[in-house]
This record gives sequence, structure tokens and C-alpha cells, in this order.
Amino acid sequence: MGGLWGELGKKLADRWLSLLVLPGVLYLATAAAAHTLGQRHALDAARLIQEVTTVAKQPAVTGVGGQIVLVGAILIASAAAGIVAEAAGALVERLILAVGWKEWPLGLPVPAGWWVRRRQRRWDDAHRVYHEQRRLALAPDPADRPDPAVGRAALARRTRIALERPERPTWSGDRVQAVALRLDRDHSLDLATLWPYLEPVLPEALGARISEARAALARATTLAGWAVLYAPLAWWWWPAAPVALVLAATARHRTRSCADTYARLLDVAARLHLPDLAAQLGFDHAGPLTPDLGARLTHHLRSEPLPPPASADG
Repeated sequence: MGGLWGELGKKLADRWLSLLVLPGVLYLATAAAAHTLGQRHALDAARLIQEVTTVAKQPAVTGVGGQIVLVGAILIASAAAGIVAEAAGALVERLILAVGWKEWPLGLPVPAGWWVRRRQRRWDDAHRVYHEQRRLALAPDPADRPDPAVGRAALARRTRIALERPERPTWSGDRVQAVALRLDRDHSLDLATLWPYLEPVLPEALGARISEARAALARATTLAGWAVLYAPLAWWWWPAAPVALVLAATARHRTRSCADTYARLLDVAARLHLPDLAAQLGFDHAGPLTPDLGARLTHHLRSEPLPPPASADG
């Protein structure tokens, strides 16, 4: 048990250091530079060095007690900044995955709904062109067949918008939602209902990959949280603006990549291992996942509230 607690403490310390303290120290250094230099001397490195040297020579900093207090304050402030960034990242994640976006507060469903409808129109246009090109490609005479590049371009344009017809205002939200839509359409199953029962029966390696993909998605949105924290510093120090933009662009790319990986793993897990769940539940089924099995599993595991009691006449 001592070794277990020691290893656990080491992992927690590593996580605290890498995810909270180090990014927080960098943020505090940027904030200090913004406070010291301001807009007029934004790139004056000599001025920054002079100010840091002056502060470092003060008696309160050169003493051992002052150094201990200073290091402790930096660690606490860095961790606090990291916690705020994680909280902002959690909010960004909710916005990006857009689960339940129609219930968002502050009137946000109105512009989000407009954006969804716009994405749907663009997706419908690309979908129509793609299928028209596929139909024309079946013409008996090769001379009547269109350039395949047109169909490939329409497919790529449709995929950039969403894999399935958009239902959410974001690509990442639709990417995860597409898994549930396809499993419902192809196999008549409700992934949200079945997933809590499926997850425990997954192979350890696949379960670990899904957990890591989900954690990677959270880390990507935390990076967006850091971008949110850096943005206000541009009011005092303009170099913070490109830093925030780079962080936001990187977070967007990573979030899309992680959402795609996470969605693929969910799809793989459901299609390959739902028959294993059916076997554990005692279903008489052999072979791959079928619409009949999906419907039976969903009906078996879905729990509905009891109907209301019949009202007595008179």
C-alpha cells in the first residue's frame, strides 16, 4: 500500500506540475511583463531586465524567508491560474460539444440556431452535388460521365461541414453526434442508453484508448481556456494578443482532432463489442451487430417512467 500511495502521489504531483504550475508560471511571467512594459515599451527587453534586476536586489527578495514566501506565492498563484484555465476550458468544451445547445442561457440559442440552419443549407447543397455526381458517374457512355474531381470536391466540402446533416452549431459537436446518428440509423440502437452498460465489458486496451482520447479532448479545450486568460492581457501589452490567437488556433485544431479520434473509438467500441454485451445479458445471438439486436438491446436496457394513474370518473 505504501508503494501504491507513493506512486499515486507522484502521478498527482506530476499532473499538478505539468498541467497547472508550469503553464501558470508562464502566464504569470507574461502578466508581469505586461504590467512592467505596457504598450509604449512592449518590446523593450532591456527595460524588462532592468526592472527584474531591481526587484531581485530588494532585501525582501534576497533573504531566505522572502525567497520562500515568494516561491510559495508563485506556486499558489500559478496553480490558481491553472484552475481558472481548466474551468474556462470546461466551459469552452460545453460550447464546442454543444450538447443541449437549445437550452443555452442568455439568448444564445437564437444565433446558434441561425448558424445550425446555415450549416444545414451548406451541407444540403454539397450533399446534393455529391449524389448528382455519383448518379452521372453511372452513365453507360464514358463520355457522359463527369470529372471525378467534382464529386470528390463535393464530398470533401460536405465532410468539412459535418459527416452527417448538422444538428449542432459546431463541427466537433456534430462529429460526436454523428456516431449516435449512424448507429441509430444502421443498427436501431440508442448509444446514450447502451454506453454505460457497454463500457465495463470493453477490452482493457480499447477502454484505455477511449479514456485517453476523452482526456486529450479535455486538455485541448483547456488550451482554449488559457487563450481566454491571455486575451485580456492585450489591453495592457499588445504581444499578448498574438499569443492568445496562437493558443486559440492550436486549441481549435487539437479539439477537432481529438473529437474525431474520440468519435471513431466510440463507433469501433459499439460496432465490435455490443454483441459481447448481448451475450452477457443472455441474448440468443451469434454473429455481428444487426438492427434487430440493436433494437432489442435498446428496448431491454431503456427504462421508462411508469404511466400516470388513470383518473377516476366522477
